[in-house]
Amino acid sequence: MTTVLIIGAGGVGQVVAHKCAQNADTFTRIVLASRREEKCRAIARQVKEKYAITVETAEVDADNVQATAALIRAVNPKLVVNVALPYQDLSIMDACLETGVHYLDTANYEPPDTARFEYKWQWAYQDRFADAGLMALLGSGFDPGATNMFTAYLAKHQFDEIHTLDIIDVNGGDHGYPFATNFNPEINIREVTAECRHWEDGQFVTTPAMSLKQSFACPEDVGTYNIYRMYHEELESLTRHYPSLRRAQFWMSFGDSYLKHLEVLGNVGMTGIEPINYEGRDIVPIQFLKALLPDPASLGPRTHGKTCIGCVVTGLREGKPHRAYLYNICDHQQCYGEVSSQAISYTTGVPAMIGAKLMATEQWLRPGVWNIEQLDPDPFMQEMQHSGLPWTVVENPTFDLL
Repeated sequence: MTTVLIIGAGGVGQVVAHKCAQNADTFTRIVLASRREEKCRAIARQVKEKYAITVETAEVDADNVQATAALIRAVNPKLVVNVALPYQDLSIMDACLETGVHYLDTANYEPPDTARFEYKWQWAYQDRFADAGLMALLGSGFDPGATNMFTAYLAKHQFDEIHTLDIIDVNGGDHGYPFATNFNPEINIREVTAECRHWEDGQFVTTPAMSLKQSFACPEDVGTYNIYRMYHEELESLTRHYPSLRRAQFWMSFGDSYLKHLEVLGNVGMTGIEPINYEGRDIVPIQFLKALLPDPASLGPRTHGKTCIGCVVTGLREGKPHRAYLYNICDHQQCYGEVSSQAISYTTGVPAMIGAKLMATEQWLRPGVWNIEQLDPDPFMQEMQHSGLPWTVVENPTFDLL
């Protein structure tokens, strides 16, 4: 009998609610909370209609530790699944510590006033969670999340030692808009415009944002896309936990239209994160831009195509060079048909549910703060195969990467 409290009612929260309802034998009570309860109620109606499962709803300001703690006490869950904004990670972690409840998120903490993608703030909670006998699972989305598990699975089953890692995230979907983001626009744009960092020879090397690109042909006829090297938070934890890595890079696909719009918006200051005074009040340009762009949760019915996300790893097996590619392909319209969300939300929400399920059933439950790759990948990978994210391993793939 497990009660789960989901905080966040965007596209990912919607997927987590659906997937928890599909696993009602584990999640016997589901509570969904957000700053705007009407969004929670809309998702609850979807779930009720689809699975005849009741999702309870609540309103909460997740920036407010005491308000969040009061909600947690009222719900009394076994764990909190945080799919709110990354700015709110620490306040929700504080509320979980105050109430004695386990914690899970899908993205690392970001300070609102600067685009810094680092785990140091959350790693600093290690002793507090361990001493309280509570678990905090960090990064149980897709990237980070499934890509960390892909790396861990390959390291466990394909290699004696891993030397290079390339994470490749291709979204071959088309929503028809000239410019839109597939998840929270503010977070997406901050991430894409940040300086690139990749791991090489024992240190992070900084280069301009998306200054290196290459063409990548996805398997299973997904298509060929330009991918750009950028920084992503899982590089920090993976290089820490796999010290044999000599190089680690993250690549993401972008279309020409997206990049041109982003360039123009940046040139006129619309992607700025510093407040400006407009007619006597302070506004943050990127937050105003977010209000103008399509809601990512609305993209589901109009997005067609597939995602292809995976990891290419090289290293040694039985003393000889070895290479492997582990990937998942996800169809936007299939996701929408199942949970009324596009594949970007789906690929993040499903791993969040899986991580929560493994914690709820105590297969992964242990005190402290853990990045997902520090845990046994096998039960997670098995759950992926049965939860809508099947994966494939190709040994010694023939393509070359920069």
